[in-house]
This record gives sequence, structure tokens and C-alpha cells, in this order.
Amino acid sequence: MTSNERSTAELERVIGRLLVVVTYVSVACILVGVLLMASQGVSPLDPAPPFDLSTIPADIVALRPTGFLWLGILLVLATPISRVAVAGWGYARRGDRRFLAISIAVLVVIAIGIVTALVAEA
Repeated sequence: MTSNERSTAELERVIGRLLVVVTYVSVACILVGVLLMASQGVSPLDPAPPFDLSTIPADIVALRPTGFLWLGILLVLATPISRVAVAGWGYARRGDRRFLAISIAVLVVIAIGIVTALVAEA
């Protein structure tokens, strides 16, 4: 196995671990939110509260289900973004400019999509 192959295999292991950890944490957050909903008598058919990033920490501290649910959803959405970011970091460390540029381009496209959605919502 060449040095480049070992480097690629190690990068894939790091990315795999990241994806597993983020997935477990996001599922745990959603599970806690669902259990809190059940314990507080909140129906899943009730209208969802609006998303407000600034209220998530206070909701979590106050053990409100919405904080845990929104955090879990954000983590699920962040999983592919973090995968691209870690891959880009790995490519930068290896000096692979072509794949680093592709990773940066993907992150820019994602950022444009997020900003566009936030502007359209406002």
C-alpha cells in the first residue's frame, strides 16, 4: 500500500467516525425531544414552533422538546456539510489542490443555498 493510499484510507476512517458520531448525537437529541414531548403531553400533530436558532440553547437548558428536536435536525443537516469540510481539510493536508478546490466549491454552493433560503424567509 502506497503512502497516498494509506493517507486516503486514514481520511476515510476519520470521515466515517465523524459521520457515525454526528449521526448518533443527532438521533439522541431527537429521541430526547420525542421523550420530552411524550412526558409533557405534547402531540406530534400540534403545529411545529417556528425555527429560531437563538432559542435552542435556552430550550435545551429548560428541557423543552423543541430545543432538542431542532438541534437534532440541525445536526442531521450538518452531517453532509461536515463530511465535505473534513474531506477538504484532508485534501489540503495532502496537497491535493484539485479535490480541495472541489470541496471548497461544494461548500460555497451549500453556503449560497443557505443564505438564499434565509434571505427568502426574511
